Amino acid sequence: MDWYFIIFSVVKIALVIGVLHAIAAYAVLAERKISAWIQDRVGPNRVAPPFVKYIPVLGPILTRWGIFQPLADGLKFMLKEDFTPAGVRKMYFWLAPALAIIPSMLVIAVIPFGSQMGHQKMVIADLNVGILYTFGIVSLGVYGIVLAGYAANSKYPFLGGIRSSAQMISYEISMGMSVIPVFLIAGNLNLSQVITWQTTHGWLVMYAPLSFIIFIVASFAETNRTPFDLPEAETELVGGYHTEYSSMKFALFFLAEYSNMTATAGMMVTLFFGGWTLPFCGLDQPATSLGIGLAQILIFLVKICVLLTVFIWVRWMFPRFRYDQLMDLGWRRFVPLALVNILITAVWLWIRS
Repeated sequence: MDWYFIIFSVVKIALVIGVLHAIAAYAVLAERKISAWIQDRVGPNRVAPPFVKYIPVLGPILTRWGIFQPLADGLKFMLKEDFTPAGVRKMYFWLAPALAIIPSMLVIAVIPFGSQMGHQKMVIADLNVGILYTFGIVSLGVYGIVLAGYAANSKYPFLGGIRSSAQMISYEISMGMSVIPVFLIAGNLNLSQVITWQTTHGWLVMYAPLSFIIFIVASFAETNRTPFDLPEAETELVGGYHTEYSSMKFALFFLAEYSNMTATAGMMVTLFFGGWTLPFCGLDQPATSLGIGLAQILIFLVKICVLLTVFIWVRWMFPRFRYDQLMDLGWRRFVPLALVNILITAVWLWIRS
């Protein structure tokens, strides 16, 4: 038994999940700060542990930036009363939050976050059909939301669950078809090999810009982000599918949304923006030292953070679609556009060959 491989794999899993949840937590802080800047407010700037005020210069800066706000939010969720309404279907009510958060952690397992360190690849599971696995897992994300809407036994969560099921099924089709040109061009379904192709030919966003546009718009719909946040729609459905949830069960839904955003951003970085590579200073080649390996991981995380900023910016700049507009865009615009994109890419590759 290769104990070195087992131990290293366990360490990778723990670090990846830890970083995923840390990014999700601080994405909430970024959301609050960016929305404050857009609306000419200050945002979180008070919360800090008592000892921080004794740190000269750095303490006030960290407090003013709200660095400790996610810690306070997490503590608040853990200490709040966990209330279960009397009329809910209890088993499903408790199961739904877990089903909502699990897919994001499974998807991140096949995304390469670096080249290698020593003889170990910087990916938890380097599958030859990584993209098929990804879409198979992503399709499971709707079950947690639908189950939450059903289990709550209340009209607003039920409407949110129905909306979510229709919305996610609709945009999964166009999202799935949008990546077909990417794999026609790269000639491989393995995500590590897709990144390797980009190291010699350039980022795939230059070869398939329409695929990227369809993919990122569908990503907003798949993660229930504005302008596609119809399953929550606070002004219409109070809170949608998680209206009846509180304490840590609500926190799991909250964490699931931002974890799904992070996983989706990781997929976009991998498919369209060269993953962990940069086309200079040898950062597009497998790591030959620990320093280069860590630099590649940092590059990957920075690219994810840039795309998360786009997710957040869009929320505070665009109004919500009406439901008929959302479905019209998905079925009558994006599905035909994705089919045309596949045809054009196939013809272009045939002519080049």
